[in-house]
Amino acid sequence: MTETAELVELPSALPPGPAFLQGDEACAEGAIAAGCGYYAGYPITPASEIMEHLCRRFAALEGRHFMQMEDEIASIASCIGASWAGTLAMTATSGPGFSLMLENLGYAIITETPLVIVDVQRAGPSTGQATRVGQGDVMQARFGASGDYEIIALAPWSVQEMYSETIRAFSLAERFRVPVIVLADEAVGHLRESLTIEPTVHVYRRSQAAGRAPFGDAEVPPMPAFGQGEKLLVTGSTHDAWGYRRTSSAAAQATLVQRLVGKIRAHEGEIARAVAYHCDDAPLDTLFIAYGFTARSALRAVAEARQAGRRVGLLRPVTIWPFAAEAVARYTAAARRVIVAELNQGQLLREVQRIAPAASGYHRTDGEIMQPAELRELLEGGAQ
Repeated sequence: MTETAELVELPSALPPGPAFLQGDEACAEGAIAAGCGYYAGYPITPASEIMEHLCRRFAALEGRHFMQMEDEIASIASCIGASWAGTLAMTATSGPGFSLMLENLGYAIITETPLVIVDVQRAGPSTGQATRVGQGDVMQARFGASGDYEIIALAPWSVQEMYSETIRAFSLAERFRVPVIVLADEAVGHLRESLTIEPTVHVYRRSQAAGRAPFGDAEVPPMPAFGQGEKLLVTGSTHDAWGYRRTSSAAAQATLVQRLVGKIRAHEGEIARAVAYHCDDAPLDTLFIAYGFTARSALRAVAEARQAGRRVGLLRPVTIWPFAAEAVARYTAAARRVIVAELNQGQLLREVQRIAPAASGYHRTDGEIMQPAELRELLEGGAQ
């Protein structure tokens, strides 16, 4: 697979060393560092700062292009076009804006168009509470488009990861020719804290090899750009390796879907990331599983419980999709109790329960962050 993607080293776009940024700003800087050359978007809380920061920064950078579109449908469509023109493209949104993007997300999936979509989640459904935090788009990110496919979604928990995981999102998008979602949340997006800027970044770049089928002579085919002399056919209908519509062909449909799914599943071990904290002295009394900003509160609760002599730990999925099943199986097997803490009514809990059926959930959907104190109380058996 990797023969169709090249790993390159790029100099940092910011001075190396410590920096102090908002999460949304760090996301924008991560996109710049990864080589993003095109951003199209529509302002929406709590993701608007990404757009605003990129607008200012692109104006001072050569070869970068910014477009404010009339809505989120046009935004993702424009990014798909920019990607096929040969540039790295990104858009950012939240809540109902992400919902509007889903049809074109499906188009990007079937056409194997690499791009990055940042969803800074807020309390929903629908317009909900535009300025409040939520984590309710976990299943929408995975299953929002129609049909069978695999997707990649990353869940940063800090300003540092808003920077580094955005870079990784571009790298994964280019390597696997797939849309990648940065599934952040309002609390991380609006958080301000220190991060470290490395002197260089390493990212994959798509192959643009000429003369080869752009939709099927390899696990991840090369992707020439329009204007390079290739006869490109790009369609959202079922197609063969050269892009010709094959809407009545059972074989073409089966081959296409199997490859769209297989190119991610075959590399889940490389893509899926999870970090364990205080899990070395198994068996644990309790294992928390949490992601995004909620994992910060869970880690604080775990640290305080450890000081009180409790054997508790935290497993934090950094990659939400594909699901880190191997890590979840390993650490839940070594815990007497498993609690999935999330700012929804149990979306990732359902995935955990496929592996650990006895796992329980602790949820908030009131637009407020989860506090360490309430998770400590939960450990002591006082919270329901």
